[in-house]
Amino acid sequence: MPDPSVSSLPAPTVGSAGDALAIPLCAADGARFELLCVVPAAPHRLLYWLPAMGVPARHYLPLAEALAASGVGVVLHEWRGIGSSNRRAGRHCDWGYRELLQDDLAAGMAALRQRWPQARCSVGGHSLGGQLGLLVASLHPDLFDSLVLVASGAPYWRNYRHGWAIGLAMLLAPMVANLRGHLPGRRLGFAGNEARGVIADWARSGRSGRYAASGMNLDFESRLAALRLPVLALRLRDDWLGPAASLDWLLGKLGPCDRTLELLEPRDLAGAPADHFSWMKTPAPVARRMADWLDALDTAPSRGANPAA
Repeated sequence: MPDPSVSSLPAPTVGSAGDALAIPLCAADGARFELLCVVPAAPHRLLYWLPAMGVPARHYLPLAEALAASGVGVVLHEWRGIGSSNRRAGRHCDWGYRELLQDDLAAGMAALRQRWPQARCSVGGHSLGGQLGLLVASLHPDLFDSLVLVASGAPYWRNYRHGWAIGLAMLLAPMVANLRGHLPGRRLGFAGNEARGVIADWARSGRSGRYAASGMNLDFESRLAALRLPVLALRLRDDWLGPAASLDWLLGKLGPCDRTLELLEPRDLAGAPADHFSWMKTPAPVARRMADWLDALDTAPSRGANPAA
């Protein structure tokens, strides 16, 4: 499913945003956006983080700051159509997974490697960000040595308790987006105002269980099967948007690799709800698990190699 409205999330403080380094970028097709970076001096480890659908990058600043305090630098990607992006979805402004992967993420990764060429890099994300993180890693397996997922999973309708409702949403969402010129997620109460192409690509994966991108003649399924990077996947106990079957379906697409799966409950989150978004309000426990796993990865360098690269 697309992600619900993030209106309940607290906006980062001006001080937090001010502490982040903003790197302005221009994609190949002229789209502009910023990377928000919270990176210690001379970092040895970076995490390139992809937000959930409809969530501005700045909402992950508390997570980035908690990770940076543990020595992990974080680069927050901004999705086209939201936050610092100069594009907004509409009848005369459309894009899909192809633009996100080939234009925006390519520009972000190039900036990351240019600025911190010696740092080891992981890629990961929240919800849809985790899915697209795997896709971009499958396209560039030599750029990353590991994968990190939080509250993520494939949106295949059969993996949900009320799958018929999910399947119906996968049929209706593209129709609404085509009728309106974009999906009015803010008005509907989930995700953001999403481009028709993004919704078409997302809904296709939800109906078929397979990944593809309009305009990209690539077999993502075979590329994912060739990906053998170690992965950390954190699932929230009460996250109906990311049930165990959804995560298992997503991870099942990867080739043989070291997989660390952890289930987080309210007791692991200082009593906070263990759902799709609440962990973002107090992300320290999640950041600690991520930092510990990455630290263990760095003490065993051979685990970070991708045999298929």
